[in-house]
Amino acid sequence: MVKYYCCAGMLKSSWDQVCIAFWQRYPNPYSNHVLTEDIIFREVNPTNCLVSRRLLTKTSRAPRWMEPYLPKQMSSSAYIIEDSIVDPQKRTMTTLTWNISHARLMSVEERCKYYINPENGSCTEIKREAWISTTVYGLSRAVQEFGLRRFKNSVTKTMKGFEYVLAKMQGETPSRTLTETATERARETALAAKEKAKDLASQAQKKQYV
Repeated sequence: MVKYYCCAGMLKSSWDQVCIAFWQRYPNPYSNHVLTEDIIFREVNPTNCLVSRRLLTKTSRAPRWMEPYLPKQMSSSAYIIEDSIVDPQKRTMTTLTWNISHARLMSVEERCKYYINPENGSCTEIKREAWISTTVYGLSRAVQEFGLRRFKNSVTKTMKGFEYVLAKMQGETPSRTLTETATERARETALAAKEKAKDLASQAQKKQYV
């Protein structure tokens, strides 16, 4: 049984800019889980399309209930194959990615198509499809739901990473990262707690002298 998922997104940048950003998106603050990227081959085919294949290594922490089914060295990382075709005539870029690590436990195939927004030529549309499958008997639903949640979370990070890289390419100041925002909020919370503790200590000291 295969679980299918489809979604669409839009980047407020031209198709040319998005294609350039695609090859420059690692590293970025939202891709800390991507450890390495290696080009296996790249060529221009007879139809003048750029065809590439890359091998990506990513951290991929499995849930505790899944770890017994994985070799110890494979429970925290995964290898991903990424194929891409850039068609300069049709102005499209199509990517296909799939995991080659512990694929028998859970296989995730993703197909993305990047094309010019038909209503606004300065924006790029992204159609994203995913197929999640497993061969684990009795746990197929749990594995697929876990895979879908992780995939949706990955899509969010991917889009934020794209926006970050595009902003830097265009000379803009990228929006603050999640880590920066969380750090600032943690500091504010700690400062507020410290001030509150001082007030409570001061009140307690005053009561001793009353």
